[in-house]
Amino acid sequence: MSREEESSEKKPKYESIEDIPGIGQSTAKRLRELGFHTVESLAMATIRELVQAGIGEKRAFEIINAARSSSSLSFIRVDELFEKRQNVSRLTTGSKKLDELLGGGLETQAITEFYGEYGSGKSQIAHQLCVNVQLPSGCGGLGGGALYIDTENTFRTERIIQMSRHMGLDPDQIFKGIVLAEAYTSDHQMFLLENADKVVKESNIRLIVVDSLTAHFRSEYIGRENLAERQQKLNQHMHKLIRLARAFNAVALVTNQVMASPEVFFDEPIRPIGGHIVAHTSHTRIYLRKARTGPVRIARLVSSPYLPEGESIFEITENGIEDSEGDREG
Repeated sequence: MSREEESSEKKPKYESIEDIPGIGQSTAKRLRELGFHTVESLAMATIRELVQAGIGEKRAFEIINAARSSSSLSFIRVDELFEKRQNVSRLTTGSKKLDELLGGGLETQAITEFYGEYGSGKSQIAHQLCVNVQLPSGCGGLGGGALYIDTENTFRTERIIQMSRHMGLDPDQIFKGIVLAEAYTSDHQMFLLENADKVVKESNIRLIVVDSLTAHFRSEYIGRENLAERQQKLNQHMHKLIRLARAFNAVALVTNQVMASPEVFFDEPIRPIGGHIVAHTSHTRIYLRKARTGPVRIARLVSSPYLPEGESIFEITENGIEDSEGDREG
């Protein structure tokens, strides 16, 4: 047995937060009220967050360390990281050309952001991915469910039915694999995500969608005097999302609105909401726009940690997300 295997066997395995030393029933109740339902969520918590539950700093430090000792969160060599990266999976969009642009599909343990004007296809892609994620891995799926946080009342069961039937799937079974949560304010949106770890774990969620990320923040925090608070909350919200994606090896997808930049003459006059906070936290950013006519959409990869910038075209039809006619096989 290797040294790594021996050390992993010695790690205590806590199934629930009550199993962690120092957490009794009353403490567990307070933690759950703050959104910490699983050991994984505690492993990624900060001391400041636990202090809000009335836990002293020293005890909070011990609880977090105990949770981390039960997880795989630790210092690792880059060769070990490379081996770990082999566990990263990819989720197909339904378009081979769009998948190629994304390096094979949407990556787990990372945030992918689609932004564009109204009607550019952001929510359509989100719906398609809710169906595709339930496919087995050999068919481009992840064999799991989807959590869809809807902030603009854009989720439509009718669209899921169309996409499912085109793929030869039973819509009733696909419905059972999608957990929907409607967010009515930015605080409610943050609350839903902060309390999502339990449903993610129990429902085998492999795709987390926030559609759209910035709509409530944009409408509630108006004026330059509120910008700092808005950005701080967005930062907190995005980091909670990436924690969930990494803890449960899930795809995190956010859609984003855009605004015009009339002062820009030589570059793209459209930019996404959220500024540097969203730009730095999203690992992969794709700008969507309509072609002049028909169902064709143009996707431009704006930024990625390792993929080159580029463009591809796809179509949004009654069937869902597809390659353009000239790119389809047969």
